[in-house]
Amino acid sequence: MKSAMLIIFDRRLLAALLLGFASGLPLALSGATLQAWLTSQGASLQSIAWFSLAGLPYTWKFLWSPGLDRYSPPFGGRRRGWMVLTQIALALVLLNMAWTAVPESLPRLAGLAVLLAFLSASQDVVIDAWRTEVLAPTQRGLGAAMAVMGYRLGMLVSGALALIMAQSLGWQTVFILMAGIFLVLPLVSLWAPEPQIERLAPQTLQEAVVGPLREFMGRKGAWALLLLVVAYKLSDAFATALSTTFLLRGVGFSLAEVGVVNKAVALIATLLGALIGGLGLASLGLVRALLWFGLLQAVAALGFFALALRGHDLGLMVFAVTTENLTSGMGTAAFAALLMGLCSTRYSATQFALLSALSAVGRVYVGPLSGLLAELLGWPVFFLFSVLAGVPGLLLVWVLRKQLQFEQMNDQV
Repeated sequence: MKSAMLIIFDRRLLAALLLGFASGLPLALSGATLQAWLTSQGASLQSIAWFSLAGLPYTWKFLWSPGLDRYSPPFGGRRRGWMVLTQIALALVLLNMAWTAVPESLPRLAGLAVLLAFLSASQDVVIDAWRTEVLAPTQRGLGAAMAVMGYRLGMLVSGALALIMAQSLGWQTVFILMAGIFLVLPLVSLWAPEPQIERLAPQTLQEAVVGPLREFMGRKGAWALLLLVVAYKLSDAFATALSTTFLLRGVGFSLAEVGVVNKAVALIATLLGALIGGLGLASLGLVRALLWFGLLQAVAALGFFALALRGHDLGLMVFAVTTENLTSGMGTAAFAALLMGLCSTRYSATQFALLSALSAVGRVYVGPLSGLLAELLGWPVFFLFSVLAGVPGLLLVWVLRKQLQFEQMNDQV
């Protein structure tokens, strides 16, 4: 009850939730929702496939994050000012997309989609930096949980809800409504507290580019910390890389069954897991939370192992999907707190962008390897391998436990 009241009345935690929503909202609008719009309007399969490249700015955001660390807009401060500017720009781009004819003006829409992803990635950089700087070490777990919950809700609004509205209201109205949300969000950004660390801002662009790497690599155990960032979520990445294919083809569930359980139930479980993880981190501390939640998210793959052995069993499928997403949400909350703790408040935008990009390496590159291993080993052994993939990350947490405690309790400046 005390933690729930803390969320309601703590301005920083509530702002983390609302800004997480702002961060998650544009993602589907340049991805799955845009793909649905193009498909419904008769665009060619080849054209739709090319539009998948619109999301590239999300993977390269660390290239321009030093500029967001170095420069401050003339109002709002270094973090809030950039939030407001990106959100207004996102609203304008969405309005332009709403008034673009499909499929007649695909090149124009493609350019707007890339610009939307660029602005969205920039907003992510600033919001991640804001959260890193404004939350106290004891709040990071709960703040990360709030951000994850807001992010997922934002994706739900611009994803599933947008598709439902498009069927009755039309795509133009949907994108106008999404633009309207972004015209309101600057009020949230200005309401959020601005971190009081302007004196720490890099003084030159050169310092903003070189400083983050030099500062991080100058720390004790820097390479081991980077390896931990890559390895911690590997088990979760392997277990989920082909989960939809496994449920459909491996054990023969229908599209409807997978849609309801693997999407709706999974979303609720992830949100609950993130909240449990945030609350648990506050009492366990970072190292114990990373160990326990990392162990749970690895062991959760045993649910899919049991399902692969048993075959088509709806109850077991619900249990496996719920357990995996619940523990993944817990692990994500602890992992986000870890990334925040590793960032210097002087270079938080660039360092968080670099660390989050590094953490995505495992998630991106396990896909092809997962397919190869599943074919070679079979589904049951593949999911046992997914459990074992969590061991390196847990060992690194244990080996680096003293260093992680230092990083958590002594913010880098």
